[in-house]
Amino acid sequence: MLKGNFITAQEAAQKIKDGSTLCTIGMTLVSASESILKELEKRFNEQGHPSNLTLVHSCGQSDRKDGIQHLAHEGMVKRIIGSHWGLQPRWMQMIAENQVEAYCLPQGQIAQLYRSMACGLPGKMSKVGLGTFIDPRVEGGKMNERTKVLPDIVDLIEYDNEKYLFYKQIPLDTVLIRGTICDEMGNLTTTEEAMKLEVLPAVLAAKRYGGRVIAQVKRVVQSGTINPKEVTVPGVFIDDIVVCENPLEDHRQTSSWYFDASYCGQIRVPVHDIAAAPFNERKFIARRGAQELYKGAVINLGTGIPNDMIGKVCNEEKVSDDIMITVESGIYGGVQAGGIDFGIGQNLTAMITHHEQMDYYNGAGVDITYMGLGELGEDGSVNSTKMGARCTGAGGFIDITQNAKKIVFLGTFTASGAEYEFKDGKLTILKEGKIQKMVKKVAQLSFNGPMAREKGQEVMIVTERAVFELCKEGVKLIEIAPGIDLQTQVLEKMEFKPIISESLKLMDERLFQQEGPFGLQLKEK
Repeated sequence: MLKGNFITAQEAAQKIKDGSTLCTIGMTLVSASESILKELEKRFNEQGHPSNLTLVHSCGQSDRKDGIQHLAHEGMVKRIIGSHWGLQPRWMQMIAENQVEAYCLPQGQIAQLYRSMACGLPGKMSKVGLGTFIDPRVEGGKMNERTKVLPDIVDLIEYDNEKYLFYKQIPLDTVLIRGTICDEMGNLTTTEEAMKLEVLPAVLAAKRYGGRVIAQVKRVVQSGTINPKEVTVPGVFIDDIVVCENPLEDHRQTSSWYFDASYCGQIRVPVHDIAAAPFNERKFIARRGAQELYKGAVINLGTGIPNDMIGKVCNEEKVSDDIMITVESGIYGGVQAGGIDFGIGQNLTAMITHHEQMDYYNGAGVDITYMGLGELGEDGSVNSTKMGARCTGAGGFIDITQNAKKIVFLGTFTASGAEYEFKDGKLTILKEGKIQKMVKKVAQLSFNGPMAREKGQEVMIVTERAVFELCKEGVKLIEIAPGIDLQTQVLEKMEFKPIISESLKLMDERLFQQEGPFGLQLKEK
């Protein structure tokens, strides 16, 4: 009988060589191989090795403290190829200060690239990213000055008279994965993980290039005791297994807790136990966004206000059973955790793998996606990926928005320090934000407004004081909040003049209801 090769986290860190390409699998802190990552950091700090790594990751993999933050040291990683760094302050700083070569690619394209590499292809062809900062005609996904002079890792190609992007293969030397249990042969399950992720495609991609697969697990069981249907990765593909010595700290289900059975589908919690979101400007914006829902809609929730608030609003308004909420991690239904625990949920109806979820978003396209808003440009373009020197990255934003049937961007009208009062059915701006978000031209092209207008994509922008829609002519103002002065608090706070609807409306006063549900009525399709 084949036996798994069981080693310590320290021994695992020794196996990663200078100059090699390391791929880590996880999202936020879910499925992070924390004990191995810590030992890698310790080894570098003490010995200067491994150094000059190329780090590849599809999702954001930190909670501002752990995860791949452990690898954020100048000299340890020469090049990072990832999608999102919003919860990784050291990585954003290193990128901003040109301490690392940095390429940003759409999250779904990286996850699916593993699958393409695994089956022997030289890369992946897709329309996702065309007309955005990923496009080599724009920025090529290069996130700082150090990277701009380097070769493109995405090509523009033409096939059957249509343009596509070609995401080039990235040979992987080592892949770090995590599972719940494995047997003595190394067969690995992910039964207590809060996401399925893209574990097997990444493993098979490493095998295609002769790479090493190292798995961190919580415990080991006797061979033959695991239901074969529950095996995520057959043991024959795993080179080394690290049994976590301190699971309470280094094998947490997610950042906020060690383990909660409701987040891996083993139990359900009573709906009334899921707390309603407190009333503030974020909930107000989410309520207005939720008014775009219709019965039977399949929706996606991005990070920020969408994931933190939309699901909770729907649960409070008792409309959750009439729609289907999805998140890019592969979860369906339920109520989402949000924040540093983005991508997981309670009372789910289904959970599929990350790369398969992106197949749906890239192909059929979700009915409605709710996304965060960084900047809105005069032509309807949106930046939600780079604010000044702060490179948050794309995550799944580009994969999802380019093919969604309808997009609802949610965000405050200004940023940094704004204060509000919602009282007597009116909005009062107590303190204006320092940063204007309605700009002449966005700093980075995350969403291409002219392309969306050309193909007739339905787009709305919802803020606490104004609602806009994208039309053929440009950005149209269609609603303002009661209590807001159109000229001084909307138009004069914009770098461009929007089209003002002839039927400009006041936002629904019911949105100001601070206690209990406000009475959301879903539209008919």
